Amino acid sequence: MAKPKIQFVCTDCGAEFSKWQGQCAECKAWNTLKEFKEAKTPAGRPNFTEDSRFKGYAGAHSQVQSLSDVNLDEQARLATGIGEFDRVLGGGLVQGSAVLIGGHPGAGKSTLLLQTLCHLAKQTPVLYVTGEESVQQVALRAKRLNLPRDDLKILSETSVESITEIARELAPKILVIDSIQVMHAPEIDSAPGSVSQVRESAAWLTRFAKQTGTVLILVGHVTKDGSLAGPKVLEHMIDASVMLESSGDSRFRTLRAIKNRFGAVNELGVFAMLDTGLKEVKNPSSIFLNRSDEASSGSIVTVVWEGTRPMLIEFQALVDGTTMGHPRRVAVGLDTNRLNMMLAILNRHGGVFTGDQDVFINVVGGVRVNETAADLASVLAILSSLRDRPLPMDWVVFGEIGLNGEVRPVPNGQERIVEAAKHGFKKAIVPIANKPRKPIDGITVIPVKTLDEALQRLRED
Repeated sequence: MAKPKIQFVCTDCGAEFSKWQGQCAECKAWNTLKEFKEAKTPAGRPNFTEDSRFKGYAGAHSQVQSLSDVNLDEQARLATGIGEFDRVLGGGLVQGSAVLIGGHPGAGKSTLLLQTLCHLAKQTPVLYVTGEESVQQVALRAKRLNLPRDDLKILSETSVESITEIARELAPKILVIDSIQVMHAPEIDSAPGSVSQVRESAAWLTRFAKQTGTVLILVGHVTKDGSLAGPKVLEHMIDASVMLESSGDSRFRTLRAIKNRFGAVNELGVFAMLDTGLKEVKNPSSIFLNRSDEASSGSIVTVVWEGTRPMLIEFQALVDGTTMGHPRRVAVGLDTNRLNMMLAILNRHGGVFTGDQDVFINVVGGVRVNETAADLASVLAILSSLRDRPLPMDWVVFGEIGLNGEVRPVPNGQERIVEAAKHGFKKAIVPIANKPRKPIDGITVIPVKTLDEALQRLRED
């Protein structure tokens, strides 16, 4: 028998090399290359489409056809019964898709899936495979959460070969693997959790899902820096990748879509962790706007666009004289490089010097802001704290700031203004290109072209 080929895979970018080296030549990361043994291709690898119940799905009968002959009918989705979960998935679970759910230990991944599966099992066959916990532990959690347990099928197994054989007999519509890091493939000699095992196990299970039309949900661990453990190529195998995030001192959880072939990327779902499990928050803006009754300096509200909906969040800034030679720049929920850029623009085009000040900025509620529409809010919050002048509590601002001091437009400007008006805000400072054509009831829109003009409008009010 031929000796299995050994390669080294970068866990950050998925690049492959024939020998080990300290730095990845592709992404320049250090100490990320892990040994990977290519699986031997056994002649008897099962064909999951031999069963008549699984004929007609993707991968069962590959054939060449014209692009115009492809059936464009929208694929039916299976609603999970949890609105925020369906929103992140793009409307529900798609037949034959592979979904990867990641998150820190204790974030609530297993709880969310158990709540979803116990209710879905009433209407469709479901198989829950637990590799880390015993079936008794899962049953006790379901009892504690007062979930229906009669219809859910559960299996304690770590061999992907055994799992697919059992799933082939039961023919479930949904197959959950908790978690992929403890699974092992028969032809790989390395220990479970290694790059080789994670990669081959995921490939084996994904092949089963594609050929049988089964919805596959994989639970994945995360590393210390918050990224999914295992090779980066794992994200290329699956159709959707979502992350369940939480802060240690908050009862709220955010579910964000990182990759989704069937819906919007960066869609955000918000949940509250209660004694009875995770409960969806249908109006996230209400929890992120839990402000004090009195106006305080350094606080301003902006509207960010998360996936397919606007969301109001509060920015808080604190500017104080530095006690060290080098001033500190700390951003929580915002890119620090973006903060440094805004401080330079504020100095050059706003005439406000902060080189001798420590600057701290925080996005309330643990939300991570990835878009540039929050530039104007961060600058005004910093200026408010520096001058110790509170901003009006019924004001909302958004807009991107260019390096020349211009306030640039952002997508979905009118929808953001409408959302602010729904929550009782009376004035909005927005880019002039985002000025609505018709007045919006209940809110006055103040369009600005430059940062200096925005600062001038604040001085006038």
